[in-house]
Amino acid sequence: MSDRPLLLLDVDGPLNPYGARFIRPRGYVTRRLRPSDWLARQAPGSRLHRRGLRVRLNPGHGARLMALPYQLAWATTWMHDANEMIAPVIGLPGDLPVIEWPELFVRDPEGLYWKTRHVMAWAAGRPFVWVDDMITDLDVRHVAAHHDAAALLLPIDPRRGLREQDFQELERWARDL
Repeated sequence: MSDRPLLLLDVDGPLNPYGARFIRPRGYVTRRLRPSDWLARQAPGSRLHRRGLRVRLNPGHGARLMALPYQLAWATTWMHDANEMIAPVIGLPGDLPVIEWPELFVRDPEGLYWKTRHVMAWAAGRPFVWVDDMITDLDVRHVAAHHDAAALLLPIDPRRGLREQDFQELERWARDL
């Protein structure tokens, strides 16, 4: 186990700016992929099922992420599919640790984002940064009150994905830690 802080990565939003519907951001490539969870929610034989999910990825993100002083891990509904389908496109190793969600999209009784409690449990008291497009102020307050180590929850605009200022914030946070 590394003593470096964790960097927990969501795919859709931070790495795949799905909110940029009509314009592919500069530096991104488009792929049609079939992640297991998404495929299970499509009608068999439908046009979407056949074509796959349009995913836009920046091949330069892997090197930028690997250069940061973190232990990388996936915190995405793509789970192990992220290692198989996302990592090769952006240049990450295909064996990153994966948070395995017991159930997807389950409503939290206190209104937290459904991933929040699982992320905290998986981090197991270690310092972490979590990048995701669905993080709210409620999640930030909950983690601050209930996680015993330093944590940064970094919400990402799903129309833009990870940007230069986000990488700078990740570098600053690790340095200050």
